[in-house]
Amino acid sequence: MPVGREHSYLVTAELTPLRRIAAYAACTDDNGHVLLIRESVRSGTPGVWTLPGGSVLHGEHPRDAVVREAAAESGLLLRANAALDVLADTRARRQRQVTLHTDRVVFAAQVISGEPEPLSPTVDDVRWISMEEAETLQLRPFVAQILKLPLSTVDLPPEQMPDFPGFDIQQAPDGRHTVQRFAAYGLVRDVAGRVLLTQVAPGYPDAGCWHLPGGGTDFGEQPAQALLRELAEETGQTGRIHALLGVASHREPEQIGPEGFAIDWHGVRPYYDVVVDDPTEVVLADVGGSTTGARWFDPAEVEELPKTAVTVEALRAVG
Repeated sequence: MPVGREHSYLVTAELTPLRRIAAYAACTDDNGHVLLIRESVRSGTPGVWTLPGGSVLHGEHPRDAVVREAAAESGLLLRANAALDVLADTRARRQRQVTLHTDRVVFAAQVISGEPEPLSPTVDDVRWISMEEAETLQLRPFVAQILKLPLSTVDLPPEQMPDFPGFDIQQAPDGRHTVQRFAAYGLVRDVAGRVLLTQVAPGYPDAGCWHLPGGGTDFGEQPAQALLRELAEETGQTGRIHALLGVASHREPEQIGPEGFAIDWHGVRPYYDVVVDDPTEVVLADVGGSTTGARWFDPAEVEELPKTAVTVEALRAVG
């Protein structure tokens, strides 16, 4: 769904559910060493090694967040290139009384200038580490996955997953309503090259425009799984993900939707190359929601359609 408009959520007896978006850099040198940082006693998990990076600020592109966070942690100026992977994990942070879901965007990156030096109070070491040594370290699970190393017991998921909406409207100190939402979409094609698009319903931002199938990820859900689930729910199609094409970031400071009031909206949207091997009749299950229709188009037809920004970006990514 282009936009979901759920509002309420349940808070567990012990831990409050929270969501965040973060971005990281995977840097290697000419010797095949990887740049890692170690979290200090000032952090929630001292001694654990991770990639340079951190939280994406409201309205900030994840690529820019990588550069900013890496400089603050290590003094290094990085260039973030293509997105390597997008992952999610959920962990209980009992010292903060929260269950934290983090959507993580990992970029291939290179060091432009500087020497590694721990600058942040939550970091006590920054250095280039061989893959052999990295295999012996306590790594964040997403780092181990990116580096294709064994997983550790760090960041085990909570025993019970809380109920939480696809996005939560917050009120800023200046009174603005803000939303930062993470959603996964697919450039969906069949073996004949047709493109499957969905149309945004009246009353929603970009009403009437054609959009990529997909929508917001659930609490504890992986982005790729969310995309395939949304594809089936929106259109009745079964797809296969070939590759991550890119990550879009779009901010609309005064977006008005079904809520009836302006929201400072920031969406971070990974988009994937998806194939449907056996197309079936398009069935729209989300009746009354943000999608009013869906259909297959020949590529020439797509050129003339009014399209959402993420649709345009995904089409450009495949030429």
